[in-house]
Amino acid sequence: MKIPYYPGCTLKTSAKNFEDSALAAAGALGLELVELPRWNCCGTVYSLTSDDLIHHVAPIRNFVRVQEMNQRGDVKDEYRLLTLCSMCYNTLKRSNLRVRENADDLEKINNLMYLEQDYLGEVTVIHFLSLLKEMGFGAIAKKVKNPLKGLKVAPYYGCMLLRPQEVAIDDPEDPTIQQELFAALGADVVTNPYQKVCCGSYQTVQDKRIVADLAYDILSHAQKKGAECVATSCPLCAFNLDNRQKEVKEIHPDFKKIPVFYFTQLMAIAFGLDRKYAGFDLNYIDPEPLLQEKRLL
Repeated sequence: MKIPYYPGCTLKTSAKNFEDSALAAAGALGLELVELPRWNCCGTVYSLTSDDLIHHVAPIRNFVRVQEMNQRGDVKDEYRLLTLCSMCYNTLKRSNLRVRENADDLEKINNLMYLEQDYLGEVTVIHFLSLLKEMGFGAIAKKVKNPLKGLKVAPYYGCMLLRPQEVAIDDPEDPTIQQELFAALGADVVTNPYQKVCCGSYQTVQDKRIVADLAYDILSHAQKKGAECVATSCPLCAFNLDNRQKEVKEIHPDFKKIPVFYFTQLMAIAFGLDRKYAGFDLNYIDPEPLLQEKRLL
């Protein structure tokens, strides 16, 4: 299966390990994620101002690229756009929903982008986790060559995959999609009551303490439940939960470091892929000692 793929900015820089592990894991499942030519930034966050229509031009332009891919034959009758980054997913999904439900908005944006072909509103934005669920976790389990047996993983969702409800990939109050995936990979899944608590987002720029306190709550509660690692789908969440552990330790001396994975890194390990695809050198807390202890590397 070939499917249009939107990487976003961070997956080409500090979250390259997310992209590399995802592409490799997708390949093991018989999926080819075909990167959008000439994609641009998603706009980073969805505009909360109803009259800020210009904020939606960036995401909508990416949907035109999906149309072009189908017209050229890069993909065949595939008008789904797959994302990995939770924030890109949320922004693209909500902007698409707005113009698909508001013909006047779509017409104004198409008129503004007069050098582009019109966006016809036919694209559907999906997250990789949703595609995995569609494939069936039973089918994914059959691809596992290196079961994550004994690895206690706490899924972390954050905000963007679950809110608002109209774009959520799972039940906003009781999500299970990551739990089902990790169970299929052979891991021991640990439910963390803080799995939906915000990581602090961009507060990490102006007030590290806020983020450090939130990270402490999220990670320490996972550890109290028995988790040995945490897994996420958001590069910003990954940074706040992983890289900010230095600040967490300074503020909370009792804190013990814990590895933070992208869910695709765990997929790559479970599928028995070359460890180069996991890109653990970009993880702040080195996860390799834990994986070696579990005899997974």
